[in-house]
Amino acid sequence: MTTIIAGKCWQCGSELTAHEYGRETVCLKCGKPTRVCRNCRWYDPACTNQCREPLAEKVQDKTRANYCDYFEPSADPRAGDAPGDADHRQAAEDLFK
Repeated sequence: MTTIIAGKCWQCGSELTAHEYGRETVCLKCGKPTRVCRNCRWYDPACTNQCREPLAEKVQDKTRANYCDYFEPSADPRAGDAPGDADHRQAAEDLFK
C-alpha cells in the first residue's frame, strides 16, 4: 500500500498525507496545526488578507487552525514565504546590471 503525499508542513516541511489536514490535527514532526492558512494553496503574503481566494473570510492568525471552506493543501507551502533581505538586495542589484 502506497501513501499518497498531499503536501508539506508549513513550519518544518515534513510530508503530510490527505488525512493529516483535520481541524484539530497537528504535524507529527513539529507539533504545529496543519489546517492553517500558511498550509493552504491560496495563501499568498503579497495579496490582500494574504489570500488569493477573494470570497474567503479574513483570518487574523495565519498559523492557527481555522474553519475556512476554501482550504486546499499546498504542495509546497514554504514557497509562498516572503523573500528575505538578501533576496531583495540581489533583486535591486540585478536591476542595474
